Amino acid sequence: MRMRSTSVLLAGLLAFSSVIFSPVAGAASTSETSITLSDSGIKVDGQTASTDSSSSVYTGADIVYYKAGQGSTYGEGAAKDEHEASEAEAHTVVTITEPGTYRVSGTLSAGQLAIDLGEDAAEDSSAVVKLILDGIDITSTVAPAVIFYNVYEPYSSSEDTKGVTDLSSAGAQVVIADGSDNHVSGSYVARIYKEGTTKKLHKYDGAFYSKMSMNINGESAGTGKLTIIAENEGLDSELHLTQNGGSIYIESQDDGINTNEDGISVTTINGGYLHVNAGLGAEGDGIDSNGYLTINGGNIVTMSNERSPDGGIDADQDILLNGGTVVALGTRNDATSGSSKQPFMELMFASTQAAGSVIDITDANGNKLLSHTAEKAFQSLTFTSADLALNKEYKVYVDGVQQQYSGNSFGMMAGGPPGAGGRPQGNPPGQGQGTSPAGNGNGTPPEPPAGEMPAMPDGMTTPGMNGNPGGQAEATGEASTAFILTDTIHSFSAITASTDASGKQKVTFSINAGKGIANAASGGTIALDSIAASIGVPNTDIQVTVTDVPSENYSETALLSAGMDAISAILPKDDGTYRLTVAVVSGNAEYTGATSLQFIIGGLPFNDVRPGDAAYEAIKMLYEKGVMVGTADNAFSPNEGLSRAAAVTVFGRLLDVKTEETALFSDVEQGSWYSGYVGWAAETGLVEGIGNSQFSPNSIITADQMNLIMERYSALSGQTYEKAAGSSQQLTRGEFASILASLK
Repeated sequence: MRMRSTSVLLAGLLAFSSVIFSPVAGAASTSETSITLSDSGIKVDGQTASTDSSSSVYTGADIVYYKAGQGSTYGEGAAKDEHEASEAEAHTVVTITEPGTYRVSGTLSAGQLAIDLGEDAAEDSSAVVKLILDGIDITSTVAPAVIFYNVYEPYSSSEDTKGVTDLSSAGAQVVIADGSDNHVSGSYVARIYKEGTTKKLHKYDGAFYSKMSMNINGESAGTGKLTIIAENEGLDSELHLTQNGGSIYIESQDDGINTNEDGISVTTINGGYLHVNAGLGAEGDGIDSNGYLTINGGNIVTMSNERSPDGGIDADQDILLNGGTVVALGTRNDATSGSSKQPFMELMFASTQAAGSVIDITDANGNKLLSHTAEKAFQSLTFTSADLALNKEYKVYVDGVQQQYSGNSFGMMAGGPPGAGGRPQGNPPGQGQGTSPAGNGNGTPPEPPAGEMPAMPDGMTTPGMNGNPGGQAEATGEASTAFILTDTIHSFSAITASTDASGKQKVTFSINAGKGIANAASGGTIALDSIAASIGVPNTDIQVTVTDVPSENYSETALLSAGMDAISAILPKDDGTYRLTVAVVSGNAEYTGATSLQFIIGGLPFNDVRPGDAAYEAIKMLYEKGVMVGTADNAFSPNEGLSRAAAVTVFGRLLDVKTEETALFSDVEQGSWYSGYVGWAAETGLVEGIGNSQFSPNSIITADQMNLIMERYSALSGQTYEKAAGSSQQLTRGEFASILASLK
């Protein structure tokens, strides 16, 4: 049997992956400047370094640090961030002031390597420093050990690149020399104000830091290593950051990697090896981008703090897994974008898994795609690999025990093992035999709120269970051990040890005496009064977890033994969709099982529409009116094309028309969710057939076609609207929602 162990394979893949994306890596330049570090003196090309700040390399600059005893007008630092002048003065600062290639080696037990080409460098495309790390060991206890202050910046801090950057021309170029072993141990600088203001003068959170975009490569063989030990964050850039090669190991008290321009920054990994052990203090994500995280290649193991709601991967915008191998562990990993080009698997365990747990993922034939020993406790695992494929069955094991799940990307399962991708065989999304996030608990559509249209899907499925204002009734969910990835299913939740495989006794939980949790309006309160196990499991072995769906920023957990007041205290208050999971802790030797359900506070029940999205407010308005209710229980599919059937259905709902069947079209199924609206639309002339007695209900409407339909609709309704942009470009459901929201 072929055995593939990802954790074992990672190191062996380094040489190959490190040279694929290395636009500036290569053989040493003949114009290199050599810098040799030593506590006894700095050498530049074999000569004692200058102390003249006009030299290309000089020593003697003051180190920027947070001074002790300055008071509240100095900055935002606390006592723990302060340093005495004597500690700072013990540091030697080596400053590079001119463009060029610099090969650095040697040791500074108290010092800093700084690159500063002047305040105008950001606009100067020639202001590029290629810093080759060839066996450095730099320690700073008051500030970053390596820092780029001013070099060329190829991007604007307001330019949204949608997660795609090319930093081959960036001014901060770092190369990890072949065969070298480099160590950087650094501190940070808390926010220091510009004098007389509260504006930022200095703030450098990472041990290895750049104020400009930074590009990291390996040399030609990719065999160099960089270890970063951080008192706060590890590897930081104020704009964009890319790793193309080499091996980087980070141990940090807070975030391992951070790029911090809100909504803009892009952290990209194209190749090499990255191992991040973050959150060794009170909190911290493994990789944290305030914008996008894009992984195109390489081999990554990343983990976060095991006690705070942090993840191995975290981004405020999209996380795109397009290639490479990623093992991300955390309390709560951020949701990966469905636009990723490589299949991925998101596993949310029902209870915390202990440090030292061995996670194996195999295909249906038992071949191992992953075998990884967790270095710290975790509850969430994101995994991607070129070996993963869609519509294939995978199995998950923890410490040799097969695991099962009872929830996936569509919501809570019910009615037995899933078919392709986790839904019960023969049932479309939203029509399972059990409950769903918006269901009423008996598998039938709920009654819609007064004055709204029935909660029928408006596009891609048969009738679902959308629109229920009451929330989800109790859902124990039938579990499955078959983890099947599809285009729409990649997340699996409420994962526990399989009852059959573990030999443990199955436990379910009754929440609020079987009533489940009722949804709440914005600003409302979620009621959780009681949790009872079906078997006498000690309360000390029952874990309650609440996370947001999709995973973005909320994860809280407590043991039932803490009492219901403590459990209620971890419930969220902000608008959103959330999952409550009650489970037997993974370490219990006798019992296994979990009960999980979803509830909504304000907002929308869709996993794929978030506040801040371009069409969010439009979709929310139309959903609340019952006009567009989604394509499944928890999916709106804003980026999917708008079908002709969905369009006429929505127009009919807008006008509250009387539906009528039609025999005009041979491809319109009588009695289907859209057929009555097609009859109405054909009768009024809003939408015509395509000829030969065909309506083509599943064809996608273009922007030009929609503009023509909107002209007709405007004549029917007397309303004005904003025209669709584009011509032959297909119209998405989100764009359609925005057009309808513009009606006046």
